[in-house]
Amino acid sequence: MHSFPWNTANVVDLPGVGTPVDSLTDPSRIPGGPGARLAAVRAEGATFKREFATTGTPDTITTCDLVTLPYPTRFGLFRASRAVAPFLSITNRMLVIRWHETDGRARVLLFEPSDVELGQYSPYFDRLSRRTPAPVARLMLTRYATVLEHLATLGIAPQDVDYLLFDHLHTQDLRRWVGTTAHQEDLGGRPEAAFPNAKVVVQRDELAGMAELHPLQKPWYQPAAYRDVPPEAFLPIEGSVVLGPGVAVVKTPGHVFGNQSLVVNTSTGIWVSSENVIAAECLTPEHSKLPGLARWSREWEYEAVLNANTIETTADQYNSVVLEKTLADPSQKDPRFLQFFPSSELTGAWTNPGTKPTFSHHALTHTR
Repeated sequence: MHSFPWNTANVVDLPGVGTPVDSLTDPSRIPGGPGARLAAVRAEGATFKREFATTGTPDTITTCDLVTLPYPTRFGLFRASRAVAPFLSITNRMLVIRWHETDGRARVLLFEPSDVELGQYSPYFDRLSRRTPAPVARLMLTRYATVLEHLATLGIAPQDVDYLLFDHLHTQDLRRWVGTTAHQEDLGGRPEAAFPNAKVVVQRDELAGMAELHPLQKPWYQPAAYRDVPPEAFLPIEGSVVLGPGVAVVKTPGHVFGNQSLVVNTSTGIWVSSENVIAAECLTPEHSKLPGLARWSREWEYEAVLNANTIETTADQYNSVVLEKTLADPSQKDPRFLQFFPSSELTGAWTNPGTKPTFSHHALTHTR
């Protein structure tokens, strides 16, 4: 059995980053039951949205496609979909965010910079790939440029990247990004950090929870990939923080205990990004044309359709999605939908009938 390189005590004294957001309480720690927490996140979200809009905007935001891959329909659209296709397609994308501090220092943050090649060895996806015939896999899997190739196109040197941010660490293998303390047999050596000056911004309780995985978590993490990753590669945060002008990380527990969402202020208003749902219409399912979603949400009186591959704390995930709804502004392309940009966005494909999204963002771009 593979162990992580730390235990809960190892992450207590690691330095953090950012300015804490006093107006947002960790949703999982609000007193009362899930209904009381839901009411609280609505109110606190509205307060923070007003505050956050005054923090400015980053210099630029660029979207980079990484991979389109199959994903079980029953996970991505929870119990709502009536599509006959057992799988749908999602596209994983990276956001490159640049800003300047008040002292003039340039900052670069990569949101969801997944190492696609190594991420495929997560237990669930590894098993799926082994069961999938090669011709079928070629139809359903499309790889685009890698993280490093995208940065080269943008003229960003890896050593100039300051922060690596994920909404959570499911499937992630960080060894080539932050280096290791020992030889890695599967990589044929000890990898040097591709991003020597970058730190991984992660919720402290996700790091602590990864020290001893629960069976519900095990299909999605890669313990062996973290065995020799130094704890000091991480910048743990507790709750929500503002990282820079118009750039915040908001804690949104539920999908995992330490889930977090990216919130950015742009020329079109506030955007939110995470994997809590896989399509913007999952936040306003009453407008969805996906088979089953509008009817299901109406009958069950749910205002969102969760991405439910994990069920660690479903009520907390629902509440977190409502917080994201509260923060995101309406889309300027179609105000029925919100400026929620899924880090894994539902993507239509002829191989997956009944799963073509009603509305897609495809990209989040901003220039100040």
